[in-house]
Amino acid sequence: MARLPNRVGRRAVHTHCYQKQVPGHHVQVDVKFLTLKRKRGSPVWRDQYTAIDDATRVRALKTYKRHTQANAIDFIDYVVKKFPFRIQTIRTDRGHEFQALFHWHVADRGMEHVYIKPRTPQLNGKVERSHRTDKGEFDQLLTYKDDVDLEKKLAVWERFYTFDRPHGAHGGKTPYEALREKRS
Repeated sequence: MARLPNRVGRRAVHTHCYQKQVPGHHVQVDVKFLTLKRKRGSPVWRDQYTAIDDATRVRALKTYKRHTQANAIDFIDYVVKKFPFRIQTIRTDRGHEFQALFHWHVADRGMEHVYIKPRTPQLNGKVERSHRTDKGEFDQLLTYKDDVDLEKKLAVWERFYTFDRPHGAHGGKTPYEALREKRS
C-alpha cells in the first residue's frame, strides 16, 4: 500500500523566467530598507524605493525617511519623468505603501497597477535581484553623513547601473544599450 506524501495539500509556486520585449510593459516596484550608521554609531533607517523595467532593466531609485503611500506616489511620479518610455503596468507586492491611494494614483496616470500573489517575492524577481546587486556592489560602500550625501551617491549608482554596468540578462550589454536595441 502506497503512503501519502507528508506535505499533502501544499504546492510549490512554480515560476518561469521571462522577459517582456516592450520597454514599459511591466515595471516592477519594491521598497528596500537601508540601515546606516551615524558617525557616532547610532543607526539611521532609510527606505529605498526601486523601479525596474522588465524588458531593459533600466532602473530608478530614490530614498525616503518612511515608506508611506504619499512617498510611493511621489516615487511613481519620479519614475514616470525618469523613464524614457511610457509605462503600461506597475507590479508591486501588497505592502501598505501600495494600497488604495497609490493604486488610484497609478490608474489616474493611465497605468495599470497589478499586485503579485502574497508571499511570492519571486514574482517580482527582477527588482528583488537588483536589490541583491545593490547589497553586493553599492550598500557596503555607504557611510552615512547626511541625506544629501546619500541621495548624491544613490544618483551616481543609478546612472552607473543603467549606462555603464554590464548585465548578464543582456549578454553583457548595459540596460541603456538594451533599450536602444529594442527601440530600433
